[in-house]
Amino acid sequence: MRGITLLLVVVALLILLFYMAFEAKRNRISKQTITFRSLPKAFNGYRLFFISDVHRRVIPQPLLQKIAKETDIIIIGGDLCEKRVPLARIETNLKHLSKIAPCLFIWGNNDEEVGVHNLRRMFKEHGIIELNNDMEFIQKGDDELIIASVNDVEHDIPLEHYYIPRETFSILVCHFPEVTEILKPDHPFSLILSGHTHGGQIRLFGWGIAKKGQWIETDSYKQLISNGYGTTGLPLRLGAPCETHLITLTREEVS
Repeated sequence: MRGITLLLVVVALLILLFYMAFEAKRNRISKQTITFRSLPKAFNGYRLFFISDVHRRVIPQPLLQKIAKETDIIIIGGDLCEKRVPLARIETNLKHLSKIAPCLFIWGNNDEEVGVHNLRRMFKEHGIIELNNDMEFIQKGDDELIIASVNDVEHDIPLEHYYIPRETFSILVCHFPEVTEILKPDHPFSLILSGHTHGGQIRLFGWGIAKKGQWIETDSYKQLISNGYGTTGLPLRLGAPCETHLITLTREEVS
């Protein structure tokens, strides 16, 4: 009897491991429509594809094809890679993303492990815009949208970010969700995009080492914390589904 019980436990564990490995390789596009009163009219319906924490994964063609005609700009929110990821794999991901829409890259905590010079060579080759504690100005007609980046949450956000006029719609991208803890009360950002936590990656009975990915809405901003696309350490996921995001910005019309 004990032998049968042990066999059932082993089979159950193997099934669970298979499921966790399968979950780690899933391809999900979470689609959200987010409304802002301050969004310029020309950007009504503007679509952002946000992907963070790719790590060791290859972004497959079926996923890319799904977003190809629905994306105005791509934002890579850090940890595109990590040590020992082949440079050819990283370059393949960048090449395919750059063919879909203009791409912005924000640094994560693992990206430098493959060599900053290697990544910058690829950025130049494929027209990737690196944001390194600075801003990119997006123009549509007479309207403007700003995408700003912060790399390090252990120090104050560079002062130039606070030169953004309050009436200008701006997005902050930082790999680390806790960037909100160092924002000054009068910050100009309406939307904040982040990743890093993997949603805990493996959650048991709802518990994980980090909070599950989510949207947070306050009186002054909306923040996306993504579970991310890839894994680090064990190539397994449970209770924290891998995800990418297609975000449509819409303007709230004031009557």
